[in-house]
Amino acid sequence: MEIIQIVGLGLLVTILTLIIKEQKPMFAFLLAAFTGIAIFLFLIGKISAVIGVLEDLAVKSNVNMVFLKTILKIIGVAYIAEFGAQIVRDAGQESIASKIELSGKVLIMVMAIPIITVIIETVVKLLPA
Repeated sequence: MEIIQIVGLGLLVTILTLIIKEQKPMFAFLLAAFTGIAIFLFLIGKISAVIGVLEDLAVKSNVNMVFLKTILKIIGVAYIAEFGAQIVRDAGQESIASKIELSGKVLIMVMAIPIITVIIETVVKLLPA
């Protein structure tokens, strides 16, 4: 029941942040940011296990590994951009957070071009001439 530990840590840090915020707002922000990083590091093992399963499935189904790696990179960019935007938003910088999210979306689009190209080429081949 890792989720109970994560939620418990989140609640504890939230209470501490609210208490500290009155006296030292910078420490409250740092506490929240480091807690987010700690939770992310806690989940790295779970993420790597999921990636391993997906790679095994891709090998068994003869899927080109380039596509799987590209999709995993896209997912990684999405999570990292969201995580970064949330931390910046916690610091009260909404405009910078929205720029981080926009950058993530543009990078995802750029990384998806090879997959989109293959899909379009496959659909064109299936259409009668």
